Amino acid sequence: MAKAQRFFITVDNVAESRGDIAALSFNGGSPEHLASVLQGVLREASLWERWRALQEDPDEVDPATGITDPTATVSGSLEANRAELVVTTTLPHAIVKHRLDLLIGRHWKLRDVSSA
Repeated sequence: MAKAQRFFITVDNVAESRGDIAALSFNGGSPEHLASVLQGVLREASLWERWRALQEDPDEVDPATGITDPTATVSGSLEANRAELVVTTTLPHAIVKHRLDLLIGRHWKLRDVSSA
């Protein structure tokens, strides 16, 4: 079993942060709401399944990219006029990055990673 890591992420403007695919994009305004949505998409595969269905050949998408962590947790707060997210999960960075990119595009920055 993979060891849990803690990802420290900042988002400058949550209210305007959107992904490139409107049907998959986050639509909210608070760090707490984003944290709740991100926690859900890390715990279950519905966002990934919807993204996969939009691909040219869904059957060719590596199923390993749809892995989930039912114990993932995400907290969000507003600090110094930016959202601060703390993601604790056993999922690798590439999966967390892909899900965040689907939700809010490239409007986020990874500040640090530590063991959980």
